[in-house]
Amino acid sequence: MKTGMRHSDYIKVLLDKRKDEIRQIDPIHEVGDRITSPPGATPLEESRFMIEYMEQKNLHTVVTAKPDMKKPLLLKKFFKMRRNQEVIVYILSKGDTSEITGKVSAIGRDFVMLTSLKDRIWIPYNTIQSANVPAGVPTFDSAHQNFIYDNDLKRKLTTNFGETVAKRDVLVQQFFEETLMTNLGRWRGVWVKVITIENTYWGKIISATDKSVMIKPLTDPIEIELNQITHIYSMRLLMRLYMMGKNMIKSFAG
Repeated sequence: MKTGMRHSDYIKVLLDKRKDEIRQIDPIHEVGDRITSPPGATPLEESRFMIEYMEQKNLHTVVTAKPDMKKPLLLKKFFKMRRNQEVIVYILSKGDTSEITGKVSAIGRDFVMLTSLKDRIWIPYNTIQSANVPAGVPTFDSAHQNFIYDNDLKRKLTTNFGETVAKRDVLVQQFFEETLMTNLGRWRGVWVKVITIENTYWGKIISATDKSVMIKPLTDPIEIELNQITHIYSMRLLMRLYMMGKNMIKSFAG
């Protein structure tokens, strides 16, 4: 509705009308000065501790009943508590323990994705020995993201949730727990370096199934079983050119 008034004048008139407004309390819903729906009878900080304790207790009950699910459930919980934060992951690769540091970008059912300034790393849970937080690193997200609120995104999520989430990888990671197969399938065409228990492969992702991933280097496609993969690196352009040149030298030498 257009009033023809400036915003400041409109606010002044609205506040003046509100002063003269007669306010009545519905006797059916009368609550007085009390706070509605408190989180508990204890102070807020104590309630917070209790909520965290209950979550940990529930998780402990689940992993006790399902010992085979203990490792993925605990790792998922740890990484979710450290989303967008830097972590150190220790993995067993080629008979030796390797250390990978990066920011938690995506948490799936059977893998975690870390990102650094130059790499994107996929790590299956079954190869992780342990995970920790680097000493001296703040354990909170960037302060600015607590103030940015996208009303247009809120409207799209409310009216067209599926299509809106599918178009943005960040939202997919926020609302769904993908498997490694599903996530790799959405990165078709990306050049990666795949490290397995025995060998290292590089190539472009062609497809992924529940048992293997297919990549294509300069030669014939290679099928790699998922249960043999220790971790996967995304490859930058310079690294790809280097690997191509190295492969060409080997072919000429042969």
